[in-house]
Amino acid sequence: MLTKRIIPCLDIRDGKVVKGVNFEGIKDVDDPVALARYYNESGADELVFYDITASVEQRQLFTDVLKKVAEQIFIPLTVGGSIKSLEDFDRVLKCGADKVSINTGALLDPSLIDRAAEKYGKQCVVLSMDVKRVNGKFNVFTKGGREDTGIDAIAWAIEGEKRGAGELVVNSIDTDGVKGGFDIEMLKAISDVVNLPIIASGGAGSKEHFKELFQALPKIDAGLAASIFHFKEVNIMDLKQYLKQENIEVRL
Repeated sequence: MLTKRIIPCLDIRDGKVVKGVNFEGIKDVDDPVALARYYNESGADELVFYDITASVEQRQLFTDVLKKVAEQIFIPLTVGGSIKSLEDFDRVLKCGADKVSINTGALLDPSLIDRAAEKYGKQCVVLSMDVKRVNGKFNVFTKGGREDTGIDAIAWAIEGEKRGAGELVVNSIDTDGVKGGFDIEMLKAISDVVNLPIIASGGAGSKEHFKELFQALPKIDAGLAASIFHFKEVNIMDLKQYLKQENIEVRL
């Protein structure tokens, strides 16, 4: 049985880690380098680094901060933010990323998934999706949850897998930052149609929410969260020991 991964997420804006609710009301939290070091030492299985305003501001990702973060950690690092070309992949991989997360760039040019998978290997290509309910349907949003693409999230997940994505990050805008639990309904709809590893994101507020996620949806490979880890509301090793007691396999 594969172990479930626990993954903290650093949302970076202007070189600082930030957090909001439903993608709004963004506030500064901490220095990303210090937080990365803390997570490396506290039992995180991986770390995700998103430059959340790079696409909106139409600029390249902050590579100086990324390099400093990569130097502090020995766990896999996934990086995203305005990745629109193979050159962008190359740049962040050279800064120390292990995997590259694409969102808006893949929607603008879906062939980027194919080309990146061919050049760097599927395991390097992470398709990230920000999903929100619109008239009873799951739609993909871009630009930090500001823009509805009208694209059906389930169809996009299927296409992403066919094109060569090695992993999906599925983030629910509806539950993001609310701390009421993961979006089980939406995650089930997507996990039912693909065979890729899926990282669930959006809504974690307690240890119990991770248990609910993994018990309700055994196909989900990882739970991602930000504020509950940043503000030390949940300690990662405590969470893993709790999951182990609940017969959910984790790496201690």
